[in-house]
Amino acid sequence: MDEKTFQTKLASLMSEISTLPAAERKKLAQLAEQTRERHSKMKKTVGDLQESLDYLRLSIKYLVFDLEATRRENQYLRDMINKQEAGGDNTPDDHEDEQPLD
Repeated sequence: MDEKTFQTKLASLMSEISTLPAAERKKLAQLAEQTRERHSKMKKTVGDLQESLDYLRLSIKYLVFDLEATRRENQYLRDMINKQEAGGDNTPDDHEDEQPLD
């Protein structure tokens, strides 16, 4: 049931209740008001839940993106290491020309 239908039916119920004797009217009017409040709380809770799910979906997308980027970086680094090992490391160390500190 959508919001408009609910409000229409509740308004109809309230107008029916208003035609009842005072003793019954008070009790049923309280029940109808409680129903309105519960509906409002439930609507807010569902909205909050939807917001949380949207945030969770976004967070998961960021995590998947980060994971894929990390995998690509790892593969790139592995390929670099494999090329160095296969071709032999004939490049001089950057630190060979340095003098030891006493």
